[in-house]
Amino acid sequence: MALTPDELCAFEYEPQFLSSGFSISPFFLPLKNELFIAKRHPFRGGFGVFDDSLPDGWGSLVLDRYLRSKGIDPYRLSLLQRLALVGNTGRGALEFRPDWSEGVPDEIIDFDLLAQEAEKALTTEYSGDLLETFYRFGGSSGGARPKVFVRIEGKEWLVKFKTTHDPNDTGKTEYKYSLLAKKCGIKMPETRLFEDRYFATERFDRTEQGKIHTVSAAGLLHADYREPSLDYEGLLKLCHILTKNMEEVYALFRQMVFNVFIKNRDDHAKNFSFQHINGEWKLSPAYDLLPSRGFNGFHTTTINGSGDPSENDILKVAEKANLNAKRAEEILEEVRLVLSSEL
Repeated sequence: MALTPDELCAFEYEPQFLSSGFSISPFFLPLKNELFIAKRHPFRGGFGVFDDSLPDGWGSLVLDRYLRSKGIDPYRLSLLQRLALVGNTGRGALEFRPDWSEGVPDEIIDFDLLAQEAEKALTTEYSGDLLETFYRFGGSSGGARPKVFVRIEGKEWLVKFKTTHDPNDTGKTEYKYSLLAKKCGIKMPETRLFEDRYFATERFDRTEQGKIHTVSAAGLLHADYREPSLDYEGLLKLCHILTKNMEEVYALFRQMVFNVFIKNRDDHAKNFSFQHINGEWKLSPAYDLLPSRGFNGFHTTTINGSGDPSENDILKVAEKANLNAKRAEEILEEVRLVLSSEL
């Protein structure tokens, strides 16, 4: 990887990887002996697959403040320098050299203290004693809510704290809906509620066998996740093209139905991911499933073009994605039945 004089990312595969590897981003970086140059938008001159590795929201806030505390102007950092700061700690299996990352330490941490300090960091120009801790434990994370990566009992967990606008029971709410999603037949990572307050999800891009290459729909399609840029019809078609497996498409359709029924409207393009496992692309386990307002109160990923869909819109999307009508209706009823009995 290198930067052009216009600060655009230039990328090419190593010859050895060309003969033994796979395309890390099939639509924008096919496995070819070719020099690829990124466009300016939507990832500020980078490729989507690498943008997935960069922090945003909370992680970006922590990184920028940490750099300022060291006398470094974050706005002067190039894309490649930011990737070097991610090093080997980023999402999925991609690692970047040189590696300037701190790594995820094996330490016991005080969640209550971190939660209190995180709220201060969101509301003030925080530069307290825990800034370095936040950077070391969560400097490569995405999303708006404060979070840290921790190792507990040999497993890597992502632990979330609330923002200043969240109700106090946000952690319990997300945990409840993660269990509901499992009851509705949605593939989920293991989830826990630490200290009866802090929602945690096991990292599904980490296994005992190693890391799993993971790319978001935003990264694959170069879709701007900061605004409405997808419809579930396109998302289901992406799933079919990438996985070549209709069972994966039905799994994503089930997740869509769940999102609509629980009013999870923050369903932007980074909240769906795909993983390359044993030579095949698969839909990743689901994540960030809880009622949320979304873009101006509407679904960020539209359903049949609607941000406030009816059941007819849901079934219309199934039809456009070539799903069996009877099976789509059965999935809709299964999810409705579980939710009506539990909520």
